[in-house]
Amino acid sequence: MLWKDQYKLGVPLIDAQHKELFGRVEAFLQVLRSEDSWENKIPKINETLEFMKRYVVEHFHDEEEYQLSINYPGYEFHKRIHDGMVDYVQDVSRQFEQSTDNEHLMQQLGGRLLAWLINHVAAEDQRIADYAKKEGMSGNDE
Repeated sequence: MLWKDQYKLGVPLIDAQHKELFGRVEAFLQVLRSEDSWENKIPKINETLEFMKRYVVEHFHDEEEYQLSINYPGYEFHKRIHDGMVDYVQDVSRQFEQSTDNEHLMQQLGGRLLAWLINHVAAEDQRIADYAKKEGMSGNDE
């Protein structure tokens, strides 16, 4: 499994969402790598795209609300990263709706989601947790 406990921020809602995102991305990558025909992969790909369009927006909103609640100084920068990822997912979804025969696009999406999750959750999001701990606002007691 791609998820590691070291990715936890100590905020139960955010940690649960991160774990769900990791699980969905991992399942998506398994579909892309499977020996199944492309036609058989399309329903799962569409399901993943619909999930990502909804869930990423919801998760980012919750994470940004948490940042504001602790007066996280990196909020604006972090929000720009989130907005860029939302735009990317929506753009890829639009492209795939226009041509579902684009395996290369889905391979790119899978790779980018994986790299983004690991880099963002393991690096950027950890800065939020570090700040909260430093300020005595860790979410572990929620």
